[in-house]
Amino acid sequence: MRRLGPLPLPLLRTSLEPWLNRTLAEPLADGEFDVLEGRRVCLSIDDLALAVTLTLTHGRLQVTDAPWEVKVAGGWREFACLASREEDPDSLFFQRRLCLEGDTELGLTVKNLLDGQEMELLHPYLLEVLGQLQRWLPRQA
Repeated sequence: MRRLGPLPLPLLRTSLEPWLNRTLAEPLADGEFDVLEGRRVCLSIDDLALAVTLTLTHGRLQVTDAPWEVKVAGGWREFACLASREEDPDSLFFQRRLCLEGDTELGLTVKNLLDGQEMELLHPYLLEVLGQLQRWLPRQA
């Protein structure tokens, strides 16, 4: 599988930030993510060599190049399972398919925040793409 490598920060800011803030607009407006204000969370998709660090500033998620406080790491399939709710998040962590590094209390807060979100937040097209990837791409050894 081709590894994507690090993506430029300006590209992540112009593509990922708007999508995240639109997708999570309601819980952000309701203050559900306020506990993350000024904190830095890295999501690392190890088998694609992709990592992004996010922070919450004034109620908006932003991509940052500041050092992370907690990193959630795993393969793309594990993140797909997490996003599509195909598997229980606790199982993914207990089986060490997703790993936390750094401030584990912050990591558990992030996991619980994401686990508490409604499935309707994910665009149906994204869910379909995740399902297609699960079926088409062979499992990595």
